[in-house]
Amino acid sequence: MMTPEFLLQIIAQGEGLHTEFKEAKTGLPKSLFETVCAFLNTDGGLIFLGVADDGTILGIEPNAIKSLRQDIANHSNNPQQLDLPYVLFPQEVTLQGKCVLYLQIPVSSQMHKHKGDIYLRSEDGDYKVRGTHQLAGTVNRKLSIFTEQRLVPQFAVHQLRKDLLDRARQLIRSHFPDHPWPDLPTDELLRLAGLLVVNPDTGKPCLTLACVLLFGDDVQIQHAVPAYKIDCLLKRHDTDRYDDRVILRTNLLDAFDAMMAFVEKHLNDPFYLEGEHRMSLRSKIFREAVSNIIAHREYTSGAPARLMVYADKVVFDNPCTTHYFGRIVDENLQPFAHNPNLCKFMIQMGRFDELGSGVRNIRKYLPYYAQGAQPEFWEKDHGFSLVIPLVGPESRSELTEQVTPQVTPQVTPQVTRLLGVLVGEISRAEIMIGLGLKDRMYVGRDYLQPALEAGLIEMTIPAKPNSRLQKYRITPQGQKMLGGSK
Repeated sequence: MMTPEFLLQIIAQGEGLHTEFKEAKTGLPKSLFETVCAFLNTDGGLIFLGVADDGTILGIEPNAIKSLRQDIANHSNNPQQLDLPYVLFPQEVTLQGKCVLYLQIPVSSQMHKHKGDIYLRSEDGDYKVRGTHQLAGTVNRKLSIFTEQRLVPQFAVHQLRKDLLDRARQLIRSHFPDHPWPDLPTDELLRLAGLLVVNPDTGKPCLTLACVLLFGDDVQIQHAVPAYKIDCLLKRHDTDRYDDRVILRTNLLDAFDAMMAFVEKHLNDPFYLEGEHRMSLRSKIFREAVSNIIAHREYTSGAPARLMVYADKVVFDNPCTTHYFGRIVDENLQPFAHNPNLCKFMIQMGRFDELGSGVRNIRKYLPYYAQGAQPEFWEKDHGFSLVIPLVGPESRSELTEQVTPQVTPQVTPQVTRLLGVLVGEISRAEIMIGLGLKDRMYVGRDYLQPALEAGLIEMTIPAKPNSRLQKYRITPQGQKMLGGSK
């Protein structure tokens, strides 16, 4: 989810091409699906429910939240409201002490109607398409940009892999228990997902390239996109060639899992607590990076997507249609789904998060994974590039004589303070009192976690890190760092 601070910054900028506010104190706004339709047909955007036109946070009545969320999910799957349907699940957030819902709408590679009318978006708001010239321009733009909608008439629904379709249903059901798709017949599920469309030349249903990439067998995929390849390379020692290599030309569900397996094979996963719960930093960071490879790839390009693991960094190279040249920073970040139907389906399965979350999550968690490192996001002539350093600036600090090089990256001022108050075996609550701090998450993240990783302290119940009886004590290595003063 987007952070409240980030959402408040967007609201402060006011309504525009990609932002819309709607009052929804007790029920669904009448014009909601006009805006949903317009965003899908134009460039996507964010809709805030519970916010006035001038940006004032009005909030939604707490007892109306559940029904409002259910109404949005149901209406977005109803062809009478949105044709083609696009299932939406609003996110709940508290802003200025009030409950607000927001909907992140991506640009769609197809045209959508609301109650029989097509809507587009401008800086002034939503407007109904009146002339065929406007419609033709929008359709041609979509066809030229979104090659995932390319028709693949040589294959039919019954030739798709049933095991992959069943797996997709299971993933959707586990991620969204009330999702309407899993119980539908395959033809209907694919149609609602925008993966089965009408061929204008024959008037018959036809698979799209996105559908074949998700559910086709390897032979079908190679027939549809002969150049499609994802190259995973370990270049830790032999940088001219590689130490390990996996080439993927398979469906995107298996490709996602194979890329994550390659990352897990060759990169460590340091201990990390978020609040009181263990979280895999490796999974959080690289799941976002792998999602980016699949979501934004130009599959008709002859260049391969590459995942390259070096000794000091991981590089993701992805051929795609670029919209901004140069380094991507918060100020110029404008999320754009190059393959919106693929993204939509992956989101329903829980494999992807909301559009734009990758940049934010990698920036948030990488400094804890690689001692203060910052990722680099670039759009270049060939496409998108992401550099994830494995060594941060803190690791280049001078060594303290008493500390071995292996633990130097973790010896921060916070760790030194922690060791100063750690007497005997004491609980986190007692540590917080000694440090004069009240934020449990902050103490776990900035004090306990790096000290544990460096081997300077240890748990009294290591098999149950979240035990309410858990205590911490200094290790001989920690004693050595303090010069034997304890």
